[in-house]
Amino acid sequence: MALASEAVSIAAGEVTLAGDLALPRDARGVVAFAHGSGSSRHSPRNRAVAGALREAGLGTLLMDLLTAAEERVDMVTAELRFDIPLLGRRMTAAVDWLRGRRDTGGLPVGLFGASTGAAAALVAAAERAEEVRAVVSRGGRPDLAGAALAGVRAPVLLVVGGRDHDVLRLNEEAARQLTAPCELRVIPGATHLFEEPGTLEQAADAARDWFLQMSPEP
Repeated sequence: MALASEAVSIAAGEVTLAGDLALPRDARGVVAFAHGSGSSRHSPRNRAVAGALREAGLGTLLMDLLTAAEERVDMVTAELRFDIPLLGRRMTAAVDWLRGRRDTGGLPVGLFGASTGAAAALVAAAERAEEVRAVVSRGGRPDLAGAALAGVRAPVLLVVGGRDHDVLRLNEEAARQLTAPCELRVIPGATHLFEEPGTLEQAADAARDWFLQMSPEP
């Protein structure tokens, strides 16, 4: 599969964020990833999901939601990883950045969020309701999106491990607050990080199928 990939810089307010953009030839859409608390664009789980999406013809943007300096502060205080308004603004900036590029500007945009990144993705989906076509949360905290949930218009897939009981309950509560089409997919036997054999692959397959619906083949 022909794949164009590059390291990119994304302007987000007063900071510039690092990212990795990969586009298959004739990409059917592009998905921006919001990583979870204490993670980065190098998250092995998100990269595994991104690989599955690219094999299906979808472009991926994996980005850091914090700068290097902010990461150093957050390693000590753990405060920025839960600043959902801040992270949501940066995901919104990523959507705008994708829209402003020649190679991605005409593609359907999806958002994928893990852990607290799911809330950031949903905030951005509400802010850019006309632009974002689909959202997937993996082991996410969509409840942290709060009032933004009511503003989401894109179809939302919530993927949760069957043994991740507390997060499953929070996802069920968030699903009730969403007015957009929503599906809760429980992966049997999976815990929060989907470390059990085959469970991350199931989550990736579910995400792939969800995002492919935003740009069906002719």
